[in-house]
Amino acid sequence: MKITKENIDALNSIVKIDINANDYENKVEKELNNYRKKANIPGFRKGHVPMSLVKKQYGKSVMIDEVNKLLQEALNNYLIEEKLDVLGNPLPKTQENFSWDTDNFTFEFELGLTPEFDVNLTPKKAITSYKIVADDKMVTDQIKNIREQYGKMKTQSVIAQNSNVTGSFVNEEKEIDKKSTFKLEKIKGKSNIKQFIGAKVGDVLELKSKNLFADDHLLMNILGLSHDEAHDFNEILILTIEEITETELAELNQELFDKIYGKDIIKSEDELKTKLKEEAEKQFTTQADQQLLNEVTESLIANTKFDLPTEFLTKWLAVAGEKPMTIEQAKEEFDRSEKGLRYQLIEGKISKDNDLKVSYEDLKDYAKGYIKTQMAQFGNMNPEEKELEGIANRVLSNQDEAKRLSDQLMNEKLVNFFKENVKLKTKEVTYEEFVKEVYK
Repeated sequence: MKITKENIDALNSIVKIDINANDYENKVEKELNNYRKKANIPGFRKGHVPMSLVKKQYGKSVMIDEVNKLLQEALNNYLIEEKLDVLGNPLPKTQENFSWDTDNFTFEFELGLTPEFDVNLTPKKAITSYKIVADDKMVTDQIKNIREQYGKMKTQSVIAQNSNVTGSFVNEEKEIDKKSTFKLEKIKGKSNIKQFIGAKVGDVLELKSKNLFADDHLLMNILGLSHDEAHDFNEILILTIEEITETELAELNQELFDKIYGKDIIKSEDELKTKLKEEAEKQFTTQADQQLLNEVTESLIANTKFDLPTEFLTKWLAVAGEKPMTIEQAKEEFDRSEKGLRYQLIEGKISKDNDLKVSYEDLKDYAKGYIKTQMAQFGNMNPEEKELEGIANRVLSNQDEAKRLSDQLMNEKLVNFFKENVKLKTKEVTYEEFVKEVYK
């Protein structure tokens, strides 16, 4: 067997593999002997079929199978031994006048090679790294929500400013009949609020859906509409009031603190505020880190220049999926996926050059931390190590879940690397300011 490589350019090569009879004859002979032992051919006892008959019936197909096995093994080994970093998979070249009715064969494969490039981690314009802080209003609102959550419901005879209203919204033309509960404070507009104030159970209100609630997303949830439907919805709604309640807020005392965090962990309102601020800002860090990762990704793609074997990748995409594509379809698919491919190559180079990797022990420790956080939400603040170990092993035995956690951990490693190595400018904002700037 002989393997040679011809470099077309820096991104494309042709691998040529010559296979002759000496390379596969013994394998074919061995396989045919196995066929002979198992063959059931009328007129012959099992295991006593003449080899000439076996060769006549199975020889060519066995030879083709063995040559293909040898070919694939040789190609894979060659790519590994020569340390060829390829994109996609090798593509066999069509050969005119190819025939299996011979002893010697030549096969050719097109290769798309990974480009060599340097990563530019220092763009001229610094990237914004947001530090999201929980302001006093957010903490105060969170305390109010907690007091409502642990508060007591009291029935009211008529609707007042502090009422919770339960009723059925109906619009026959749009086939809406939905029972929902909402706070009166969420209703928008003086004329709408005026209809509610003083109303009793059994009263029927006729309401315009447009600008009924302060947030269209609330209308979406209350009427069971899709996001797009809610924004375009402008109909008359008939609301039949079924229940009126008010929430008596829970007292801010030790009993409430213990219910939330466990006995004596929080001992005052000031400690509660500090704890809520810490928890909120910890959650915000995840969002800020994701935004930073997105911004750095865009910057790296824009500032790291290299060519790709576009023609090869287009041809490969045309045949790589379960359903073959035309070249035109493959070009469209390449255009859609090119940006993602470029970042994969950039991320791979950064990870390799800086030894950023996820070991199994790293992943297990990360899984334990994730599990511990989940358990804390259900009141188990100090699970035993043995329990965490068992759950982590079960979670990581699920390949999809293990990949999800591994990807999350790798993203964390990348974010930390970028924070230390990319040109950043830190900007402190409230959550509302962050949303306005990032999701405008």
